[in-house]
Amino acid sequence: MEAKPQFHGSDTAAVAAFYHVPVDEIVCFGANVNPLGLSKNLKKDLAAHLDLLSSYPDRNYTTLKKVIADYCQILPEHVIVGNGSTELISLLIQTRKPQKTLVLGPTYSEYGRELDLVGSSIHTYLLKESDQFHLDIHAFCEEIRKGYDLVILCNPNNPTSSALKMPEIQTILDCCREAGSFLMIDETYVEFAPDINEISSMSLISSFDNLMILRGVSKFYAAPGLRLGYGATSNSQFLQDLLLMQNPWSLNSLGAYAGEKMLQDQEYIRKTRDLIISERDKMCTEISKINVLTVYPAYANFVLVKIEKKGVTSADVFEFLIKQGLMVRDCSSFKELGGEYFRFCIMAPEDNKRLLQGIQDFFA
Repeated sequence: MEAKPQFHGSDTAAVAAFYHVPVDEIVCFGANVNPLGLSKNLKKDLAAHLDLLSSYPDRNYTTLKKVIADYCQILPEHVIVGNGSTELISLLIQTRKPQKTLVLGPTYSEYGRELDLVGSSIHTYLLKESDQFHLDIHAFCEEIRKGYDLVILCNPNNPTSSALKMPEIQTILDCCREAGSFLMIDETYVEFAPDINEISSMSLISSFDNLMILRGVSKFYAAPGLRLGYGATSNSQFLQDLLLMQNPWSLNSLGAYAGEKMLQDQEYIRKTRDLIISERDKMCTEISKINVLTVYPAYANFVLVKIEKKGVTSADVFEFLIKQGLMVRDCSSFKELGGEYFRFCIMAPEDNKRLLQGIQDFFA
């Protein structure tokens, strides 16, 4: 039998080929992208401004930074933009060159890849399933005090969908400052949280110069192909060092223009949040009724589920669902997530209904 490869959450083409399912019949619950797709207003606007591609973008991205600053309620001089948050993760790690890094896990693998490239010693502090993947702040701070150049958090976290609240982050920042550690927070999924201000640390930017927050538009704004990411830090020297390392014009003219428009699209923001919050609550409630499944509190647009039925694996669930054109994320690829877990993101109501029925049928 052909060995099953490990699939990324958005590898629909590879999954379709392996399981002989038409790719256009697969609903991808693994990529965590807003099911509304690009804003209709933005599509029309971009189509009318394609001539922007004939000119260089503003090297300093002045207007875009002002829009981002207004959106995040911070100062424009604290903002940096880049070719996706992936570029900014890389720039941060390459610039700081940490010898020893503490990563809160299980989490996004890109952090580890970039840390390996600079030869950093990586220490993972694992969230505990027994605590529903909520961090013990005091224990984590005790670990930080052992001495780390860099501490990395994803908040809300991928794949657990758990989140730290702003006062907890402030406690961690105080500890990092005392220990001489720099804190990187990836807020890719924060706009999906029930209360953004409860989770986001943007209000702490001006008070802590040992902090950088990263975000992007791939997930909430359904624009992974745009490659627009942005970061915020009040450490002016570090920001200058980042800009020195960054290639000029790393974000194209159309991407910069799109960023200005999408972050001001209040109708799209409202529709997205209404959809995700409502459907997430509904899915969590219904799946929790299946007594062999454990559903964890979810702050992102995806939900982590543990299989408690002996002899049933996440691969079994994945393969049953993919034959119905429903592609969830088999979480066995998260090496530090012990046990059998799968993850699914929130899609359109009719798709969520199909997934719920598929899960119910499998465990019937």
